[in-house]
Amino acid sequence: MRPTLDADPAPMRPRAAEPDGRTPDIRVIVNAGSGKKLGEAGLDVLRRAFDSHPGRFDLRVIRRGADIEREAREAARAGFSTVAAAGGDGTINAVASALAAAGETSGTRPRLGVIPLGTFNYVARSLGIPEDAEAAVDLLATAPDRPLPLGEVNGRVFLNNASLGAYASILETRETVYGRWGRSRIAAHWSVVTTLAQFRHPLTARVTVDGEARRVRTPMAFVANNGFQLEQFGFHEAAERVRDGEFALFLAPDVRPMELIRFALDLALGQLVPGRDFELVHGRDILVETRSARRLVARDGERSKLDGPFRFRRIDAALRVVAPEAGAMEAGPAMESAMEPAAPAATVAPDAA
Repeated sequence: MRPTLDADPAPMRPRAAEPDGRTPDIRVIVNAGSGKKLGEAGLDVLRRAFDSHPGRFDLRVIRRGADIEREAREAARAGFSTVAAAGGDGTINAVASALAAAGETSGTRPRLGVIPLGTFNYVARSLGIPEDAEAAVDLLATAPDRPLPLGEVNGRVFLNNASLGAYASILETRETVYGRWGRSRIAAHWSVVTTLAQFRHPLTARVTVDGEARRVRTPMAFVANNGFQLEQFGFHEAAERVRDGEFALFLAPDVRPMELIRFALDLALGQLVPGRDFELVHGRDILVETRSARRLVARDGERSKLDGPFRFRRIDAALRVVAPEAGAMEAGPAMESAMEPAAPAATVAPDAA
């Protein structure tokens, strides 16, 4: 298990200047395989944006997603005051995980920066960061920073959501669909439908939320940590509870596969009511105990096997992120198709790239 994160990281010391006095202070890590796959033309757009801020930016292009955390750790050790993820929510998760862990060993953490290049970009949208790459670069060079609340499950970081159950299977199907048809929202939606149509293994678990235990049987336990996402599906009260420092735990109903697909469609239409159509619980500390000692856990569109029991906890100030003032953070488009990744309950969705 990774080390537990502590809140309130110490401020990052500035790097020493080189002889010409222009030492880059922002390392940008580009995931070349993100939802908006970058060719040379895309990289040229970034370079031109960097040129508007001479001497500030240092670019690293990563071809393998598995290398992102390592590159971010190296940037932290090199003394960059800001380490930015250029990619989707999965890329941002990888960089955030590395920076949070860096503070455990050095006592200091660089600021997190975001240049959204994914398919859904929930993290950026929730923070008020523009999806236009050039505008995001300008903001990265000039904006202040503020605390970024993180979720953690068994020592692993998540920003948007983490879940047990059907979603890990959805991710596996999605990668197959992406490999055949390419990355797109339609492909992501199709992977949800095809997975739920075949899903046969609900969770039987003991779930304890802030000390209150219950036994459940559900195709998916979905822990949400992003109020913006919840608002896209009309869950305004749950969104406010998340902003106030709690998780929103969605427990999907234990129904047959075709009913589960209908449940997802009703979610898309905004017709679901907590308590009537699914169980919704709020809390800061969630423990999920299942019969299997080891299970797949989905985090921000990525999946990994973890040993149970599975403890989810909220960390309010583990990182600082470069973003507009908090008042702008929840600005964004109205509710989109509920089959978008990272949605609660059965449609969960994720911008993994």
